[in-house]
Amino acid sequence: MNQQGHMASYGQPQPGYQGYQQFAYNQHTAGVPTSQYGPYNGPVQGYEPTAAPQGPLRPTPGAPPTSLPPSTAAQSTAYNQYGQGDIQNGPAMTDQMQRFPVSQSYMPGGQPIAYQQYAPPPSNAQHLPNQMAAMQISGSTSNAPPPISQSYGPPTSHRQTTASFPPTGPAVYTQYSTPLQNISSSIPQAGNPPQQPFSGQTVPASTFTSPPTSTGLTGMNLPPPPGVSRPTAMHAPPLPGQSQTGFPPSQPPTGHYPPQPNHRPAAPQTGVPGVVPGPPTQGFQVHPTQPSQGFIPQQNGSFGQMRAPQPNYAAPYTGTPSYNSQPQPQQKRLDPDSIPSPIQVIEDDKSNRGSEPFSTGVRGQVPPLVTTDFVVKDQGNSSPRFIRCAAYNLPCTSDMAKQCQVPLTAVIKPLATLPADEAPPYIVDHGETGPIRCNRCKAYMCPYMQFIEGGRRFQCAFCSCVTEVPLHYFQHLDHTGKRMDYYDRPELSLGSYEFLATVDYCKNNKIPNPPAFIFMIDVSYNALKSGLVHLLCEELKTLLDYLPREGNAEESAIRVGFVTYNKVLHFYNVKSSLAQPQMMVVSDIADMFVPLLDGFLVNVNESRAVINSLLEQIPEMFGDTRETETVFGPVIQAGLEALKAAECAGKLFIFHSTLPLAEAPGKLKNRDDKKLINTDKEKVLFQPQTNFYNNLAKECVAQGCCVDLFLFPNQYVDVATLGLVTYQTGGSIYKYTYFQAQADGERFLNDLHRDVRKVIGFDSVMRVRTSTGIRATDFFGSFYMSNTTDVELAALDCDKAITVEFKHDDKLNEDNGAQIQCALLYTSCSGQRRLRIHNLSLNCCTQLADLYRNCETDTLINYFVKLAYRGVLSNPTKTVRETLINQSAQILACYRKNCASPSSAGQLILPECMKLLPVYLNCVLKNDVLQPSAEVSTDDRAYTRQLVISMDVAETSVFFYPRLLPVHKMDVDSDDFPVAIRCSEERLSKGGIYLLENGLNLFIWVGMNTQHDLIQSIFNVQSFGQIDSAMSALPMLDNPYSKKLRSMVDMIRAQRPRFMKLIIVKQDDKMEVLFKHFLMEDKSASGGASYVDFLCHMHKEIRQLLS
Repeated sequence: MNQQGHMASYGQPQPGYQGYQQFAYNQHTAGVPTSQYGPYNGPVQGYEPTAAPQGPLRPTPGAPPTSLPPSTAAQSTAYNQYGQGDIQNGPAMTDQMQRFPVSQSYMPGGQPIAYQQYAPPPSNAQHLPNQMAAMQISGSTSNAPPPISQSYGPPTSHRQTTASFPPTGPAVYTQYSTPLQNISSSIPQAGNPPQQPFSGQTVPASTFTSPPTSTGLTGMNLPPPPGVSRPTAMHAPPLPGQSQTGFPPSQPPTGHYPPQPNHRPAAPQTGVPGVVPGPPTQGFQVHPTQPSQGFIPQQNGSFGQMRAPQPNYAAPYTGTPSYNSQPQPQQKRLDPDSIPSPIQVIEDDKSNRGSEPFSTGVRGQVPPLVTTDFVVKDQGNSSPRFIRCAAYNLPCTSDMAKQCQVPLTAVIKPLATLPADEAPPYIVDHGETGPIRCNRCKAYMCPYMQFIEGGRRFQCAFCSCVTEVPLHYFQHLDHTGKRMDYYDRPELSLGSYEFLATVDYCKNNKIPNPPAFIFMIDVSYNALKSGLVHLLCEELKTLLDYLPREGNAEESAIRVGFVTYNKVLHFYNVKSSLAQPQMMVVSDIADMFVPLLDGFLVNVNESRAVINSLLEQIPEMFGDTRETETVFGPVIQAGLEALKAAECAGKLFIFHSTLPLAEAPGKLKNRDDKKLINTDKEKVLFQPQTNFYNNLAKECVAQGCCVDLFLFPNQYVDVATLGLVTYQTGGSIYKYTYFQAQADGERFLNDLHRDVRKVIGFDSVMRVRTSTGIRATDFFGSFYMSNTTDVELAALDCDKAITVEFKHDDKLNEDNGAQIQCALLYTSCSGQRRLRIHNLSLNCCTQLADLYRNCETDTLINYFVKLAYRGVLSNPTKTVRETLINQSAQILACYRKNCASPSSAGQLILPECMKLLPVYLNCVLKNDVLQPSAEVSTDDRAYTRQLVISMDVAETSVFFYPRLLPVHKMDVDSDDFPVAIRCSEERLSKGGIYLLENGLNLFIWVGMNTQHDLIQSIFNVQSFGQIDSAMSALPMLDNPYSKKLRSMVDMIRAQRPRFMKLIIVKQDDKMEVLFKHFLMEDKSASGGASYVDFLCHMHKEIRQLLS
């Protein structure tokens, strides 16, 4: 047997063995209409609509075991703690079912099957018989190895006509079963694969410490369980042109449709010619893999009953007639409950990994998901808040990496904000000598360096070079070879820390001056009319008290300056000795210069009176303006020249409203053209229309001049061009379309506050070093690179992440693993030059299953998104989408081929760690950048693209698969949020209220049948019809529901880097179209596939690769 770890398969039974009968529920009849698969062309193949528990089921200790004969639908049972009509991530369940105790035996006789090493079976050996399909889920122990894969479907059985399995077969999905646990040995795969991975000779299985627990065990040869008789063989003639073992690749899949839970079959199961009642199931109990407290599984129910059609999923799939020649009831579509659920995975991770601190002392440890709230203990590897990897077990060779196609990437967020209960990185000061480094590769001292010769020298973990230890740094070693001061020095015992840099690390070998902030305000007609200028000037009076400051410093060292502009620029002298500010106008914008040095950049506290006076005068001075034209390039040039003159780094805050059409350097024209969408020329919409801003960005980076851009457009402003300098200098871009101070002021001011106050490093350079065998080859994010190794950032703030891709340049070694060191050199807000170091060590493997067992899908998606968003600059979006689908299919096909047990090609088998790859990938493909709907503007697409390119894993995770919370189920006495539900319209109840957020948008959706009491408690009106959907804030009411919901909204906003304006959506309201755009499991208006359809499409792609 080619034994595998945790697995979930979606599949369909194969033709019966001699002596074993396949029971076929619901085969196709002729004349079933074809269902087209939208954006990916061609008819969808038939898929099976089954469901099974999507995750661990919670035991009720002491409850008696129950037997479920699937042949009698009347005894249908379900797990659910909600009553009839309640929806908890799935349709309502019928009857309450008793939960099984944890320690039930598997067999009727009370003895578990003794699993041992099997000798090779006879050549026509039967696989796991169908009676085993009734066996459900069994528990794991705490020392179970991490899962590898999930198989979605019942065990298949083959009649073996040849020594190997044909790679083709019906493409039908069946039930999602829980994975195999407690494998005590490693898994054979590529690198050291079985000689014939799909041969009829079964590889002997290793001994199990406990019985296997997966219905997806497709490759096992076991006798039928005691007490279960074998049904007699049923011989149906093969269809014309088809053998009994499989189908040629060109054949459409057949329609074996296994039963659905919780619904009565469409026809009686007994007495229908060609349909055999299901086998008895006594003796097979459900054992929870992991108890998940407080969470109801996505699909709760017993196997074996037929399910009614889902709402919104009317179209049946096509397919050929089955083996049995009699007509069968019409098949149902693949049940959305039977496929992997993001919510189930998120909730399981929270319950399993949220309670214990995550200690980083173990190499290659996969951290909890970004959606899990956990505490990190730094014990020698960097916190996952600073670095997350797509794979924590790297393939040893480049051939293995090419074979599996899993990108080796890390998402690095060097200045990430830590929660209050985690200490910030320690600052180490080595005085004038500076940090200790390797002589050859210049890696910084870290926990991986090996001290030798009694501590007089150390061997570099990255390049193996031996370096003398300076006398002042010498320390004796203990009996284990560790330095005696190991725990006293952060750089020897922690994964993340900072060094104070010496003058050698400074530009021109000069200690830098403290940085400056320059506020540059558009005072054209549009900016004044919208109320922007007045609102901004009023806010700046108080905001300047909150400039970033060092630790305990009384005041910020940052100096400030002010510029206003329309077609010309106005500089202001706000020197503290002046009674009134002085304005100087520069109208020669073709050759920009700064008309004053002294008095332009000032200390806020010293010049407060003059600054306040200026901020009061600006709205009055320009109040009557009729100037509609603006410049943009010269504004950045002016800020850059001012920082050059002051010999400091800094940031420009530019508040801009229109396309710069005035005659000046960087002048743009309106090139918006929706007709280019879905053509080969679409890429020009994402490219800057002139090289002027490229060159300007390069100058800004050299000076350490970062640009933050706040846009307030009423029409096209060419974000792709205006945002370029922001993007390349490590700045942030904000966009408030049709801005009105009254409606949008709260969002703008909150964003501005956070942007001004956040932790930031100026004039930064980041370098990623790796141990021998891999190297960093590609970088994604908001930065500039003048060479292949240094990521240059005029500034880097606590929200920006950089995604790095690694490639092999040699072989890796399993014993040594792989080491990554990220070093960020930056100037702090007080003008101090520092080095922040993050270290991470990863495992290496020669077996593909070890790689697939230690991946993180959220990080993988972060990389895929950034790869795609860079790809649209040079390729049509259709090509980019196809590339993503192809690479993902290759990743999953390689797993299927090399790590999963042999089984029908009709089963979709996904690695446990990657079972959400299809749903998340589909969310990326449907996003506005890659597949826009007609309403999405060109600017919005460019804006989204620029935002996402510097997001970290937590941000991309919620941005592409939003969080949807049932507000009506919140517990007002608890601090916890209600458990999220899946992003699909069919999960919404007309009697419910839901909150949806994705980091940029925040909606509250109200169903038309919501109870009047709840509406009164939250909205302070009597009925659904009276709710004002124009409100952007919830009324402050003194009742538990109002308080809890407002507190939830505040907490969600606090978790995200940008303020989300609240939008109230009433059911069937015109705004509902926008809300539904974020229900990512459904079909999108722009032609994006539903999750169900896309999973079918991915399965087709995988099968094509395998055949």
